[in-house]
Amino acid sequence: MTQIDDPTEEFKQAVTSTMRAISGNEELTVTFGRGKPYMQGNRARVPSPEEGLSEDQLAALRGTADKFALEMRFHDDTFHRDHRPNSGLAREVFDRVEDARLAAIGGYLMKGVGQNLNAELEQHCVTKGYDGISRQSDAPLAEAVGMMIRERLTGIELPPAARGVVNLWREYLDQQLGEHFDQLEDSLFDQEAFSALARDMITSLGLGDEFGEESGEGDPEDAEQETQDMESEPGDESSDMESQGDSDMADAIEGEAPVDVDTDDLAEGDGDEEEAGSPPEMDPHRNWDRPLESDYKAFTTVFDEVVFASDLSEPAELERLRSVLDKHLQNSQILIGKLANRLQRKLMAQQNRTWEFDLEEGQLDTSRLPSVIMDPFHPLAFKQEKDMKFRDTVVSLLIDSSGSMRGRSITIAAMCADILGRTLERCAVRVEILGFTTRAWRGGQSREMWLQRGKPSHPGRLNDLRHIIYKAADMPWRRARGNLGLMMREELLKENIDGEALLWAHNRLIGRPEDRRILMVISDGLPVDNSTLLVNPSNYLEQHLKYAIDKIENHSPIELVAIGIGHDVTHHYRRAVTITDAEQLGDAMIEQLADLFDEKSNVELAKRTNVG
Repeated sequence: MTQIDDPTEEFKQAVTSTMRAISGNEELTVTFGRGKPYMQGNRARVPSPEEGLSEDQLAALRGTADKFALEMRFHDDTFHRDHRPNSGLAREVFDRVEDARLAAIGGYLMKGVGQNLNAELEQHCVTKGYDGISRQSDAPLAEAVGMMIRERLTGIELPPAARGVVNLWREYLDQQLGEHFDQLEDSLFDQEAFSALARDMITSLGLGDEFGEESGEGDPEDAEQETQDMESEPGDESSDMESQGDSDMADAIEGEAPVDVDTDDLAEGDGDEEEAGSPPEMDPHRNWDRPLESDYKAFTTVFDEVVFASDLSEPAELERLRSVLDKHLQNSQILIGKLANRLQRKLMAQQNRTWEFDLEEGQLDTSRLPSVIMDPFHPLAFKQEKDMKFRDTVVSLLIDSSGSMRGRSITIAAMCADILGRTLERCAVRVEILGFTTRAWRGGQSREMWLQRGKPSHPGRLNDLRHIIYKAADMPWRRARGNLGLMMREELLKENIDGEALLWAHNRLIGRPEDRRILMVISDGLPVDNSTLLVNPSNYLEQHLKYAIDKIENHSPIELVAIGIGHDVTHHYRRAVTITDAEQLGDAMIEQLADLFDEKSNVELAKRTNVG
């Protein structure tokens, strides 16, 4: 047996062997690298064991690997997808309950695995900031449900950073779910039975709308009241911006955790290059069923705003933020420069003149010269220069600016918008860069007005929209350049209401004079606004997003394309791609735009759409 001298390689081999043993899959391929860990089919990527990691950090890394292996062995993903709610808090609770089941199985079968999973949970909670919370509003309900089930099933005390989340909800959850907790252990190895209990718990929490059930005893307005009692004064935007706990809560509710990696480090991770940079294979099954009508409404729109980026920050601050973005651009100039050049070549090739050959008159085709010398009356020996058809085009980039985009995702989105904007304008393609978020966490002034009016039922959207114009289509690049730095201001990133943002961006494009209008949406999760979802059906925002997509794709001349970062958008958008790591964003944007400018690709898509 070969002796391994490198401790890192020895650790990787041990993790790989353990994953294969737990999963029961000897064909499992494991790679190590930076970026978001994932598992798909027989492939898994886990964090790379960097030098200097503590024992707790190494245990957390092993916990991530163990979690993947347990999922492969004891979890039926098809069954889970078929029975989970469509969106919102109900979906989060369903997912966290299943996570707790798998963690309990791991701890039941192997003590060491249980310890690793606890270390992974501790790291997750520290990363999310749960170790310092003191308000129930900062403790996501879904996380609390999952952790409490895990604690009950394993009989092991939760790690310190997780205890605060559970303790803030313990009394409420004991009241609503106590009888369900007692039934869980008997169904630990039966996913179907365990999922049925999860559905019962969701109903007891008042979130049964997703299953078409009546709400149980748990009134969501009770939870809403408990939340509002512990909040600071709504409408104070400055305090909202400073609240780190609020940011953490929004991330957890949204269900798409940011990748907490140094944003200066934009290189591919360690391990196999193809594996590290490749997204999982796409699920071939698409669900494009969309509501033909929508009862979506906003409680009030008086506090919404459409604002230029330059109006949200002082010039000196914008200049500082722009310098931060320039630093990131400089560090990745080679990578993104290649992407920009590829798109520019694609566009310029379509705009340049070309030649038509095999003509009976015109300029002599020198490639046919030998034939002409041999036979001066040789036919079809001429060529004629002709213009390529290239339609006047405008591209609008609509970027999700919600809290879960913090860190690497928003940094790379800003970099790609900068490079793409310059590249497209160089090719005589106008470009507009937009962002969407909300003015406050959990409601702002809209929610305050709703409370003052006695909390009428079915109020609709309960937050104040903030739609940001970083660059208008007709604005010269030199004037808009400084605005993109505002994306680096993390306190602006709050919640996301995608449907209204999509229609806003669409309506800006629809009046444009260009022959071709393209809207590209970049998002890392489904629409989430906690105040809205607590007092409306839990799929309220997602259904409106589907309605907006249908209106654009089937009833508008605007061409729509979407890119999901760590979130599968292919179930909603007809032309879409999902990436697992923000570092793949530039490549995905270039590829999608290049395909859109490829007439042959568009014809094939139209045929597939008509056939479907």
